[in-house]
Amino acid sequence: MKMKRIFHIVALTLILMVFGCNPTKKSSAEKTAPVAEKVPEKVESDTIRIANPDIEYEVIIIDSGFRPWLQSTAKPRDFYSQKHLESRNIPWVIEWNNRARSPKSKEDAELFLMQIDYQNGTDYGYEVNYLLYNYLVYFQIKNNIRLGGFPPRP
Repeated sequence: MKMKRIFHIVALTLILMVFGCNPTKKSSAEKTAPVAEKVPEKVESDTIRIANPDIEYEVIIIDSGFRPWLQSTAKPRDFYSQKHLESRNIPWVIEWNNRARSPKSKEDAELFLMQIDYQNGTDYGYEVNYLLYNYLVYFQIKNNIRLGGFPPRP
């Protein structure tokens, strides 16, 4: 079964931060500490997978700030109806895709790397719509961008 895979990497800044930052100088005690004494930090994945296997749909979001924002700021599931989420997602995805195809600025070219395959009239299910809606709200707020139509509200 062939899955449609749409990868969206908004974490360009994250990548730049990881590769662009110089590591801090370690003390001589840290350099000589045995490996067994070092306690690894618990790292939560930056990746959110939005999928509906029934219709072979998948979106992967890699953005270090989205998961904490989703857990702390987004309205709980079932707060909005699926129809409400779809009514927001459709115009926002249309504008997203317009900017991905024809960036209006250098910033657009850096932020809108790929189009989102989201068709009006397709039932993607509640979870896909919920996560897509919340990512689009988060993205607009984080980047101070408006995708048109409705103002982003968590």
